Formats: sequence, structure tokens, C-alpha cells
Amino acid sequence: MSSRNLFGTDGVRGVAGEVLTAELALALGRAVTLAAAAAAPRVLVIRDTRESGEMLEAALAAGVTSVGGEVLLGGVLPTPAAPLLLARYGFDVAAVISASHNPYRDNGIKFFGADGLKLTDETEARIEAILAADAAGDRVAPAGGTGRIRPLHGTHEDYLRELHTRFQALDLTGVDVLLDCAHGATYRVAPEIFRRLGATTHVIADEPDGRNINDGCGSTHVEALGAAVVAGGHHLGFAFDGDGDRVLAVDRTGAVVDGDELIALAALHLRAQDRLRGGGVAVTVMTNYGFHTAMAAAGIAVETTGVGDRYVLEALRDRDWALGGEQSGHIIDMDFVPSGDGIASALLTLEALAGSDLADRRGMDKLPQKLVNVKVGDRDAAMTDAGLLAAVAAESAALEGRGRVLVRPSGTEQLVRVMVEAPTADETDAVCARLVALVPGALS
Repeated sequence: MSSRNLFGTDGVRGVAGEVLTAELALALGRAVTLAAAAAAPRVLVIRDTRESGEMLEAALAAGVTSVGGEVLLGGVLPTPAAPLLLARYGFDVAAVISASHNPYRDNGIKFFGADGLKLTDETEARIEAILAADAAGDRVAPAGGTGRIRPLHGTHEDYLRELHTRFQALDLTGVDVLLDCAHGATYRVAPEIFRRLGATTHVIADEPDGRNINDGCGSTHVEALGAAVVAGGHHLGFAFDGDGDRVLAVDRTGAVVDGDELIALAALHLRAQDRLRGGGVAVTVMTNYGFHTAMAAAGIAVETTGVGDRYVLEALRDRDWALGGEQSGHIIDMDFVPSGDGIASALLTLEALAGSDLADRRGMDKLPQKLVNVKVGDRDAAMTDAGLLAAVAAESAALEGRGRVLVRPSGTEQLVRVMVEAPTADETDAVCARLVALVPGALS
């Protein structure tokens, strides 16, 4: 099996027009169609609000149809709409054109298979092999003629219907909520579902112009939402990212509620209602130590994975569990959709609160956490340094049962990430400083 060089942890990404060009999108459309299990596959294409989205949509669709596939254009929709629409219409493949929380100049293409899951490593490697063959002049000829490109009408309503069906018992009458839509894919559907469920809904960052997506707003700039919630006297707020698969919350005091706390609230709520499938939850190594303490006290099993939603998803599937996610607000409820869904996660939070105040939440007690990214000349060499490894072991032993130390290399940059959690901020800072000082090959 060929290796994967083009696909990363979340599809193919790069600066639009430079790395992710129209030519590459066309080639990807052709390759994914040839790699599909079905003959003349039906491919759904949705996108976020970036100005490059229409160019890449057109090129991708041309590639699909050039080898006999049929393309249905679903327009601007959050990423989780893709697997939901796959199931509803029986598509063979779905493509989402988005770079999630990244700036507008970036874009990406990620694919979902007929089962609603992101493509396997093996399928992505097969696509890359087809791309390599095409580049070498060994193009596979299409079996039939060209396909068609058609708009798929009513996709917003289809997605809203799925949300409404899942949360039909949730009455938000009397809830004053402020939504930050990041000028992204949620800007129409998020306010609408909150209004339909009865909430008094206010919205910011809901005027996309193609370039303002994630610009000083959304889940990567949640401080703007915090200030707006306090200034407006709202009960709480939710900030989505550009493609709508993440969410962070803000309580009425302006305090940020991250993914760890949102998952804790959801897990305790679902467990209390005997709806936590398998009795466990999957999270990543970045999840706060306080989360593990809270879950242990509640008798909820926890599986810890590497960083990335694909690893959380793998753990959930392996154990037949439903709930998992990341500190960043990427939360997966497999009983709704096998993907992070920021809107659904926000509604699940309100379901868990059952009318209580988010500021009075009792999901978990967070330990002070400090993360320092240390630039190094060689991350692999740094991670094998005997002095650093011994110090990590000693500090970990000292924090046993009270906190933890995590030192790991970046997967994409020459960085060593040093993270410490301890009962007090002073101890956290001190331990972190001692370890950072021992990272060999650090660059200024």
C-alpha cells in the first residue's frame, strides 16, 4: 500500500491558490471518484464561506464528473452536515471544502465515505497512488462518459430537521443566548435552530464576506464573545469555528468553558439518564487532569488517545462508545453524527444544564494548566535526551495523584510541547519552568 504524503490528519490543506490549487482539486475529484467502491458514484460537495471555496468547488466537481461521477452541490453548510446528508440521501462520498479554524487564505478538502466516516488511511493512500499515476502519465481511463453537476436544494432544512429531531424535547424558552458564528458555515443554521427551540437568540460574526472567517472571532478568539456576553447581559454564549465542528462556551460572567468542561457536563448528564453508551468517554492526552478525577468519581470510564479527532473517533468505534472529544471544543456524539458538531454540542450542553446557570456548573474542577511550546533544532533528538526524560519522570512522580506532566513532540513543527497540571498555579508554573529549562537544543 502506498504511503500518505498529501493527506494530513484532516484531509488535504494549504494556502488556496498556492498549495491547494484548482488543478489539485480537480485531480483529487478525479482520484476520489476512481477510488470509490461504487461505479459512477454520487458525490455531495459542501463548503464554508472562504472566497476560495467556489473555485475549489468548481474544480473538484469537474474532476468528479470527468470520470463519470455525479456531483450534488449542497452549498455553505457546517462539516457535520456531510455525514448526516450522506445517510439521508445515500451518497457514496461527501467532500467538505474548508480549513476549519484557520485564516481565510487557507483552505482544505476532506472526504467522508458512504458510512459517514472520514476516509480510512488505506483509501487515502489509494487516492494518492492514483494521483501519482496520473502525474506519471499513467492515467486510468474512465469506464463511462462524463457525469453531471446539479444543485441540491433544501440542504439547510435537512440539517435543521436532523438537529430538531434530536433535540425536540429541549425547550429553550427564557434562555438568552449569544452566538458567535465566526463569519463561517454556521451563520444561518445556528441562529435558526436556537430560535426554533425557543431561545432569545442574538448573533455576532454572522456576515461573511469571504475573507473575515475566523478573523478575531469564533472559537479561536472566544474572548470577544465573553466581552459581548457580559456587556449585553446574556445568560451565556457559544462560539463556533469556521466549519462548525467545534464550539466553546462562555458563561454570564465572561468565563470561558472549554471542551473538557463541556464533555464532562455531557457525560454526567447522559450517564444520569442511562444514555451514555458503553459507560465511557474518549478524550485526548491534552484533557485536563480534573476531568479524569471527575469521571473517576462518577464511575465513568475514560480512554485517552493522541491529539486529533480522528483518534478520538477510532477509540469510540473500537469500544462502541458514543461520547468523546477534545479540549478545543471538538465534541463527538456518535448517537447523533460520527463527527464533531458544534451546534449539536451547544444544544447538548443546554440539555445537560436543564435550565440551570452555566456559571454554576458542577461538571469538573479544572487544575491550573500551563503549556509552553519550545522551539528546538531537532524535536526527535530532544525527546530522547536522558536528562529531560529523567526530569519528566521525577516531576511526574512528585505530582502522582495530584496532577501530571506531559512532554511531547509536535507532529508538524520543530517544537517540544511541555504541559504541566498541578493543584496550584504557582506549582504549575514552577514545574513547567524547570522542565522547559532542560529541553536540549532550544532555540531563542
